[in-house]
Amino acid sequence: MSSVKLHPEWELVWQAIKLMPKPVINDVYDLRKYTNIALAASIATLEAPEGVEETKHTIQSLDGTNFDRAILYAYGGGMVAGSVDIWRVAIQELAHRTGSQVFAVSYRLAPEHPAPAAVEDFYSAAKWLQSQAAELNVDPKRVVLYGKSAGGGIAAGAALLARDKGLPHPLAAIALTYPMLDDRTALPADHPLQQYFLWTSQANDLGWAALLGREREERTDENVSIYAAPARAKDLSGLPDTFIDVGGLDLLNNEDIEFARRLAAAGVYVELHHYPGVAHGFDSVGALRISQEAVSNQTKFFKQY
Repeated sequence: MSSVKLHPEWELVWQAIKLMPKPVINDVYDLRKYTNIALAASIATLEAPEGVEETKHTIQSLDGTNFDRAILYAYGGGMVAGSVDIWRVAIQELAHRTGSQVFAVSYRLAPEHPAPAAVEDFYSAAKWLQSQAAELNVDPKRVVLYGKSAGGGIAAGAALLARDKGLPHPLAAIALTYPMLDDRTALPADHPLQQYFLWTSQANDLGWAALLGREREERTDENVSIYAAPARAKDLSGLPDTFIDVGGLDLLNNEDIEFARRLAAAGVYVELHHYPGVAHGFDSVGALRISQEAVSNQTKFFKQY
């Protein structure tokens, strides 16, 4: 009998999830298909707030008064899936609850565009946003990078790139929700938590292999960029204030907690929120009090900057 304890609210969600048919995933394109379906289903529970305007901007990648905070947003999708269209309502909701302008980056996906494409797209978007700040009514010193899941890894990688290559202005902060940071993460197939992972070990391996163009056994510190896999960075000093949150039943739990520990050891201000008994993507189930708590903590962090 398993000794794993689920959060009481998540237990109800989990019982419903167990009744759903398991998708057959044989390759990265199956992963993209089913991840997009799952993302669309999870976001369908959100209601679009009124009064949020949307505009599109086109930028070239790397290869006023009353200026406001801006959040530069990287959506999730395992490095191979997701889109601004799928995440649109969640982006609108983020703008509404934080009182911020949110700029969502339509970054390039693997495997068609392997690393460093996504991180360079996001970094280039940050440069563009700061350079156009006056026109956009944005304070260039109040730009916060935010990413969920794969987007969290992209935001962290872009923050490292900004530290090393520079931006017109320092970033105000970065916020990472259950970020995908470490291509080395692995658990044994018979690990008792495997059955609870919504972002599975197989999906994680496929996503990283697509992004990096190499299987796990071929990857080393010498051939994997720290901007693609931020957990490989030896030096995390000089990064802006950082927020990280993750659930205890998430494959990414250990790597996220370790990244937060290393940030703190490097002298970076870090705020870590750990939610036991819930899985990857739990904060999208808005009816749960623990999800509302997580969203509230995210919002409070943004409003500091």
